[in-house]
Amino acid sequence: MFAKHFSSLTSAYCHDELSPEQSRRVAEHLIGCRRCRDEFEEVRFGARLAAQLPLIEAPDSLWQGIETALDGNGRPTIVPQSRFFMQPVFAVGATALIVLVTGLAMFWWRQSPKFERATWDVARLGGLPLIGSTQVSDKGKLGVGQWLETDTNSSAQISVGDIGKVDIDPNTRVRLVETKPTEHRLELARGRLSARISAPPKLFFVNTPSGVAEDLGCAYTLEVDDGGSSLLRVTAGWVSLQLRDRESVVPAGAACATRPGIGPGTPYFEDASELFRRALAKFDFEPNDTRWSNIPSLDIILHDSRPRDAMTLWYLLSRVNGSDRARVYDRTAQLAPPPSGVTREGILRLDREMLNRWREQMDTH
Repeated sequence: MFAKHFSSLTSAYCHDELSPEQSRRVAEHLIGCRRCRDEFEEVRFGARLAAQLPLIEAPDSLWQGIETALDGNGRPTIVPQSRFFMQPVFAVGATALIVLVTGLAMFWWRQSPKFERATWDVARLGGLPLIGSTQVSDKGKLGVGQWLETDTNSSAQISVGDIGKVDIDPNTRVRLVETKPTEHRLELARGRLSARISAPPKLFFVNTPSGVAEDLGCAYTLEVDDGGSSLLRVTAGWVSLQLRDRESVVPAGAACATRPGIGPGTPYFEDASELFRRALAKFDFEPNDTRWSNIPSLDIILHDSRPRDAMTLWYLLSRVNGSDRARVYDRTAQLAPPPSGVTREGILRLDREMLNRWREQMDTH
């Protein structure tokens, strides 16, 4: 549905008129599509501008003019088009008036208290971070649409409203995308941030070039390299990584990588063996690369997995087919026997209820 541009949905998305699933998919499309993102920003700006315009009562002379334009039967008097176009001075004047009013409204909107409130506090931790082109010598305000940038010697801390803190490491570029009661969203273009969020799940999000990190009540670090690939490390709670129809829910102590155009890989616990982690990265992102091993990556993953790695194998069940799925099931069941009522046949056909019950049991052990 969203493989192509979706101009017809931009306004509906901006006004929260789409279903949750549609909204999520549109948001993910905006990550990788500059054209649609620019269009969305224009629509959102226009909507905010319109919302800030004051309502004024129409003058009596306007109604008198309308009454004059109506004939005795209440029908409008038709003026031939040619008469309008014979008045270029009127057209130029009207255009100038529209430009003037729009400019004044934009200035008033940016100066209004409501605009000022749509900001997050930024504290300098070291060096001289920048908000736009302005140096943060002590404290600053990050507004919606603004970039916070640190160099090699600078760092900063962002207060995410009243729900948490985000530390910004050196050589990082991050933007405030949205802040409202139902959603707080950053965009991490490059570098590294550390988030500590104490709020209900699904309230804080971070866009990256290769996925969206969705807070499920947690603490984590997220870093993005120059190629747009990212690595998530969770230290408390859970984080969901998403791109299109691909999702990985990462628990504390685990990590997950993402790649542009692919999305999140398979979560893994960071104390897994190096061989296991290398094979998993190859399976997720370079399945045809045989430079470092002629042994299929899945064989290495299954052989080198521990009981704790059953979580990783659970994800592989839906990411392999045929006989490989049967092999993954057998190894997972050996490491973490499924609960009563969860059958081999049901898992092989990817019965969602059975998969969830098995995962829930893994999470409690």
